[in-house]
Order: sequence, then C-alpha cells, then structure tokens
Amino acid sequence: MESSTLLFLAADALLLLHVLFVAFVVLGLICILVGKVRGWLWVRNPWLRLSHAVAMAVVVLQTWLGLICPLTTLEMALRNHAGDAVYADSFVGHWLSTLLYYQFSAWVFVVCYTLFGLAVAAGWFLVRPRRLFK
Repeated sequence: MESSTLLFLAADALLLLHVLFVAFVVLGLICILVGKVRGWLWVRNPWLRLSHAVAMAVVVLQTWLGLICPLTTLEMALRNHAGDAVYADSFVGHWLSTLLYYQFSAWVFVVCYTLFGLAVAAGWFLVRPRRLFK
C-alpha cells in the first residue's frame, strides 16, 4: 500500500477517534442525567465519571488557553504530509469532519465549552458517582 494512502487512512482513523471522543463527552452527560432518572447504576461508575470529567476539563482548558485540539493538529499534519489539502478527504472523512468542525469565532467555543463543562460539573453533584475505593 502506498504511504500516502496509509497517511489518509491514519488521518481518517484519527478523525473517527475525535468524533468518538466528542460523542463520549456529549452523550456521556446525557446518559448520566437520564441514568439518574432511570436508575442506571453504571452511570455512577467512578472510573467512567472521572474519565468523563477529565475529558471535559481538557476541552475547556484548551479553549481557555486558545489551543487547537491536538487531535485536529495531528490529523491536519497527516493529511498535509500525504499531499492532501486539509479536509479535502475521503467520503468518511468528509462527513465526520462536517459533523465535527464548525466555523464560529473562538469566543463562541470558549463560552459553549465552558457552559458544557459547568453542566458536567453540576452532573457530578446531581448524580454522585460511587466511591472509588471503599
């Protein structure tokens, strides 16, 4: 297989990982809140809750510092190294990036991510995780 093809595949795989990360953060909060109402015990798993809170904290911190997500940076570098224009990608890559990337001013992301981070923090107290160690 040609090296540029491998780089395209790696970029698409990284984009898929990025979309899954976003889905984990967004759907995670929804599941936590719905799980409280429905009595789902797994939403109180301390490892799940800690990883969810840390993931959101990283996103919020990145936006406050004005940093571009390292997954985005690496994906664009792979595409560029493969000789591809950034986001002129495969069918899968096109649709996943369309779902993931929006063109707004940076302050909009800072506000949205901060508010979502606060919602995740509130979820920590509204739906208390089980103790990590007993």
